[in-house]
Amino acid sequence: MSQKPEVTLYHWPHSRSATALELIEELGAPYRLEVIDITKGVQNEPAFLAINPMGKLPTVKVGDAVVTEQVAIFIYLSDLFPEAGLTPAIDDPLRGPWLRWLVYYAAAFEPAMMDKALKREAPQKMSSPYGSFDLVMETVRGQIGKGRYFLGDRMTTADVLWASALGWMTSFGLVEKTPDIAAYLERLGDRPGAKRAAAVNEKILAQHAS
Repeated sequence: MSQKPEVTLYHWPHSRSATALELIEELGAPYRLEVIDITKGVQNEPAFLAINPMGKLPTVKVGDAVVTEQVAIFIYLSDLFPEAGLTPAIDDPLRGPWLRWLVYYAAAFEPAMMDKALKREAPQKMSSPYGSFDLVMETVRGQIGKGRYFLGDRMTTADVLWASALGWMTSFGLVEKTPDIAAYLERLGDRPGAKRAAAVNEKILAQHAS
């Protein structure tokens, strides 16, 4: 068996890269961190902009491949480390739903959350790619109510993304912690990968404390 490549994660604990770190831990992927202290503007320095001109986290590098955008990172690394058992194969009937819910996060959930946070009116339904905040949340709650995980009784990397997203949004008060969402977050809260990632983040923040 060929040795799996090392993943370099450009990371800061209080950013979206925290979710990517949980993913890497859940996949059991070999990795190293490049700490990008966004509180000091390191993401806007030339060295990092040469890697990601957007100056955004998360960003990962595997060999010569640089991957940005949360969902792209999830798909890329999930497929790169399928032995973790969290990635539906291309011929698995769950592959389509898995891709759907990963992309739904970026295409519908994130913009709907921004509408809610900024108190913006949703676009006209005919011109909106996601409808409205209420429609998005109705769809998410309906899916969560169908089973233990987003794809039923099987946990996948889609749950790593959604547990993190819903955890943050309920803590900010943007999403109501309904009984189904609370139960979902509780199920996902004791994941070993999440605990390992939290310990890594605590260590980084302690080292960078002023």
